[in-house]
Amino acid sequence: MRRALITGITGQDGSYLAELLLSKPDYEVHGLVRRSSSLNRQRIDHLFAGDRSVADRLQLHYADLADASSLSHVLEQVRPHEVYNLGAQSHVRVSFDQPLYTADVVGLGTLRLLEGVRQLNRSQPVRFYQASSSEMYGSAPPPQGPNTPFHPRSPYACAKLYGHWQTINYREAYDLYACSGILFNHESPRRGESFVTRKVTLGAARIKEGLQKKLIMGNLDSKRDWGFAGDYVEAMWLMLQQEKPDDYVVATGETHSVRELLEVAFSLLDLDYRDFVEFDPRYTRPSEVDVLLGDASKAREVLGWKPKVDFPGLVKMMVEHDLELARREKFVGTYSKS
Repeated sequence: MRRALITGITGQDGSYLAELLLSKPDYEVHGLVRRSSSLNRQRIDHLFAGDRSVADRLQLHYADLADASSLSHVLEQVRPHEVYNLGAQSHVRVSFDQPLYTADVVGLGTLRLLEGVRQLNRSQPVRFYQASSSEMYGSAPPPQGPNTPFHPRSPYACAKLYGHWQTINYREAYDLYACSGILFNHESPRRGESFVTRKVTLGAARIKEGLQKKLIMGNLDSKRDWGFAGDYVEAMWLMLQQEKPDDYVVATGETHSVRELLEVAFSLLDLDYRDFVEFDPRYTRPSEVDVLLGDASKAREVLGWKPKVDFPGLVKMMVEHDLELARREKFVGTYSKS
């Protein structure tokens, strides 16, 4: 059995990656979770509630990217063959409000994990995946590919860039099998509700069901290369199956504005977004990233990877999911009043 360790397993990407690895009969999956008074495991609950042969190959461990000793303890206990570092404070706008925390967890957290992996690699081979981000490109002109200079425009992007270069440094200095996936925006029904795509699809669904009247937004002209998270975790896995470690851009090669996202989402519900959307400058960033558009030709050629879900299909998937949530919310509200 191959043992994989995933930081951020309770997040969007971690849950899809855990599903992918557990669908392969030769994988045992271990996930890191932070100790908290409230559980936040709804994205992976179904993995424990389903087939016992799958659930028995999934185990959670308490650790924190801000605590080097806890990381070393879990690495020594699990002795994984593959480590996927997906844990982060990943909200770009929030990183402006919590820059020190973001830098510690996203930047130094990666270094702490890399150092633990380096120590373990002395006694057994370990392959390491770092979740880098398209936000590292910042204001670099599109399309952005493997050779595009980075120009980060947020504390989150700066922290990600630190982790990205540390991953490269550990590969070159210690001959560690370490890869970075520079993933462009990837979404799903499991996306957090404060992220713009989910905010739009859930807001549109709640407006359709009469549960809210307005949707408050920031910059509508920002353009992003949006793909489906379930497709992108396959690229993560493929990177660690290659003979030699390398870094790859993972993207769809298409860009769409937030305004286009609103148009598609609301039109699926027979609504005009202009009747419901209001602007609030509090939702804008101090330094904006205008256009992100990825060149994933290297991933296509070397990994044989390409996205399966297109932009309209992604938005439709999310709107249908959130419409069902809104209808349940409406039913519960109606029932509780009766």
